[in-house]
Amino acid sequence: MSPLSEGGAIDVSQGNWLVLGDSLPLLRSLPDACVDLIYIDPPFHTGQVRRLSSIRLGEGDGLRRGFGDRLFRYRVVSQREYDDAMPLEEYMAFLYDRLLEARRILAPRGSMYLHFDYRAAHYARLLMDEVFGPDCFLNEIIWAYDYGGRPRDRWPKKHDNILWYARSLEGWTFNREEVERLPYMAPGLVGPEKAAKGKLPTDVWWLTIVPTKGAERTGYPTQKPERLLERIIRASSRPGELVCDFFCGSGTTGIVAERLGRRWLMVDNNAEAIEVTRRRLERLPGCAPYEFREIAALW
Repeated sequence: MSPLSEGGAIDVSQGNWLVLGDSLPLLRSLPDACVDLIYIDPPFHTGQVRRLSSIRLGEGDGLRRGFGDRLFRYRVVSQREYDDAMPLEEYMAFLYDRLLEARRILAPRGSMYLHFDYRAAHYARLLMDEVFGPDCFLNEIIWAYDYGGRPRDRWPKKHDNILWYARSLEGWTFNREEVERLPYMAPGLVGPEKAAKGKLPTDVWWLTIVPTKGAERTGYPTQKPERLLERIIRASSRPGELVCDFFCGSGTTGIVAERLGRRWLMVDNNAEAIEVTRRRLERLPGCAPYEFREIAALW
């Protein structure tokens, strides 16, 4: 038994948990087959410190050039960041250790979604094949969006890669009827009943990023839209089951899991991420109580 469990066990068989600290000791403290769905959006190995500043226009000493070449005054009201500059070899070992534990804690019909972009998706696929087995690979989902700058010397990079693996070939949860349907491009070719129901999404998902002025925007770097997590959680878990995100960032996984009647376990080693998540939970109508732990306090 790990020191983490001895210091104050996290009983994931009931309730919801928000944990500040390194995910690896926490994962090692959890029992086998205790989680039904894992989604993680880890650092993308960008080699940079990722920053996102929120600004207020019309005040302050900053100047920004906008539409029509007009100048606008602004001031920075908040700045959030995290370090994504780990060397490749160290980064792969960091990820591999956590993937081993992720597979161990998945329930027999559980599955895992691993979210990356072009920088590390190919490395992650090899790691997932080694840990889960290539036969347990189910889909590579392409999340496509159309927002932001466009380079002049190449095709704009406007998609992320989400790898979906099952815990076992014995079966996995896929709630086909719970997934939102999309309109047919040629509804006249499928008949009125099918056209009214719509079609199941393919492995290419066209979903916008979090809008700059959207109600769910927190200002946290790399925040993912709630619709993306809603599709994953509806499809791959059932009400009352446990959803885990051990790189929770701004807390989108837990927010959506709570809204859909799932239990959740969210972990992040960034205190600012945990604070953003707590504020989102406080604003969520009817949010169930949850336990908060700081791993460092348990060692």
